[in-house]
Amino acid sequence: MFAEQQFISHLLEMRDRLLRVVVIYLIIFVVLFPFANKLYTLLAQPLLMALPKGGQMIATEVTTPFFVPLKVTMMAAFILSLPYTLYQAWAFIAPGLYTHEKRLALPLIVASTLLFLVGMTFAYFAVFPVVFGFMVHTAPAGVAVMTDIGKYLDFVMTLFLAFGTTFEVPIAVILLVLMGMVSVEKLREIRPYMIVAAFIIGAIFTPPDVISQIMLAVPLWLLYEVGIIMAALLKKQRAADTGTARSEDEAPYRPLSSEEMDRELDAIEAAEKDQK
Repeated sequence: MFAEQQFISHLLEMRDRLLRVVVIYLIIFVVLFPFANKLYTLLAQPLLMALPKGGQMIATEVTTPFFVPLKVTMMAAFILSLPYTLYQAWAFIAPGLYTHEKRLALPLIVASTLLFLVGMTFAYFAVFPVVFGFMVHTAPAGVAVMTDIGKYLDFVMTLFLAFGTTFEVPIAVILLVLMGMVSVEKLREIRPYMIVAAFIIGAIFTPPDVISQIMLAVPLWLLYEVGIIMAALLKKQRAADTGTARSEDEAPYRPLSSEEMDRELDAIEAAEKDQK
């Protein structure tokens, strides 16, 4: 009976937090909606700057002039509401985590969000001007480059996703090492294969020009190296905290004793009582 009541309590809490997230998202969306066209113009600026004088974008469908800026506004509202969404997610799961898990989870959540946004920013300011400049200048003589606004949105969303995901590589490397799935030495050993894979990924997710492929592959490789360095430092720090020098093949966490488990459970119960 107690377990069922606790489960229902968790469901109600999750519902309340989801409603808060939706309300904040809708408020931000309503505030941004009057500026939908300006937001799209801002998103399209890298292409507009690359077009010849007098060049413009076109809409090939009746509804795209309305729905495309609407989609951009929805994306902007999601990005702006993301910190609050992550806070609500953290507040929901934090009471069920052990102390050492809390110390690890929160920095990783914050870092992964920031890195994804940095990846999108890098794509907008560094990659888009190069890609669109290449496309415009390689067009055959007599061909006017006039991209459909819907196609443009699909293209930039693909690149945003590719570069945002690329910048998550350090987090993925750190998690793999701390979870004991792979060692730092193994990651260093497969470095040549990762460099080749980086250029293959760059060729798949970018237009067929060498510059944009390099602009995705090189950051992917460098971020892989950063992840190895950070994972090695965290492993050493964790070994120093526990007073034991673990080998690379050992699990990142030792099993909790019964006394430590009891203390963790008591702390969780006390936190739940404080919330009530």
